[in-house]
Amino acid sequence: MTIGALASDLAPDRAETNSELRIDLRQECADTQIGAVLDQLDRELVGLAPVKGRIRQIAALLLVDRVRRRLGLAAETPTLHMSFTGNPGTGKTTVALRMAEILHKLGYVRKGHLVSVTRDDLVGQYIGHTAPKTKEILKKAMGGVLFIDEAYYLYRQENERDYGQEAIEILLQVMENQRDDVVVILAGYADRMDTFFRSNPGFRSRIAHHIDFPDYTEGELLAIAERMLEAQNYRFSDAGREVFRSYIAARQNQPHFANARSIRNALDRARLRQANRHFDDPSSSVSVEDLITIDAPDILSSRVLTNGGRLDGNARDEGSLRS
Repeated sequence: MTIGALASDLAPDRAETNSELRIDLRQECADTQIGAVLDQLDRELVGLAPVKGRIRQIAALLLVDRVRRRLGLAAETPTLHMSFTGNPGTGKTTVALRMAEILHKLGYVRKGHLVSVTRDDLVGQYIGHTAPKTKEILKKAMGGVLFIDEAYYLYRQENERDYGQEAIEILLQVMENQRDDVVVILAGYADRMDTFFRSNPGFRSRIAHHIDFPDYTEGELLAIAERMLEAQNYRFSDAGREVFRSYIAARQNQPHFANARSIRNALDRARLRQANRHFDDPSSSVSVEDLITIDAPDILSSRVLTNGGRLDGNARDEGSLRS
């Protein structure tokens, strides 16, 4: 994502207060370093073009708003709370981290840190426990971004003794009254988040940006696997790469598939098998090439391939010994 490309999306650079005044938006991008953050996001995440495009648009909007405010062009501060929907392992937390950085560099939050939580961090188990827990988390998040994963678990309507509604009321109040000091991102499966918003319209009315994270394709997952291996000084052999491609195709059709998260777990298991394969070799002599190469046998023994493409019911992902 180049600075020039970002600048091309920005609003006209002519300030209404002075028809001769011109703003160099490329320089604004350079000064705030948001172009570098978008470039980093491109490097970190394979694919996700719609997501990256939407983040780029938000960054452009906020940069223009920043310039307008500096010129005294009155406008309300944009609503910044967001909803990230998609399956596990599609990069939602990584994008939230970069979004926090963009908001900080543009001056919309003081610190730019990310506090990632789930229901258990916010909701107590007895009367009087929820409010202090929620307020403590919000205190930590002030000046940055609060990322609530699986946000639909905040309130369990079927349980009349559930204390999640108390957490929701506190969050809604802070999202409205302190929106200049904390940005809230709600995340989870798309269908469950839709149900959650219908049940809690106060959240929907405070969310400005809804971003859907698509599943990765087979080719993108293979590219992710190769990046992960490279980061740990491993690589596939040609045969290992082709077998892993078959593994991906089989695993995508099984329950509890978690995109990049499942790929990481699968590679951890492949490394374990590779180490044991060399350890059990009677020769006990290995080359550097042996130590860095994930070969076909390290993947072929996965239960995903040896069990007829089926995982046992309690094997949730490749982190299980049944993988």
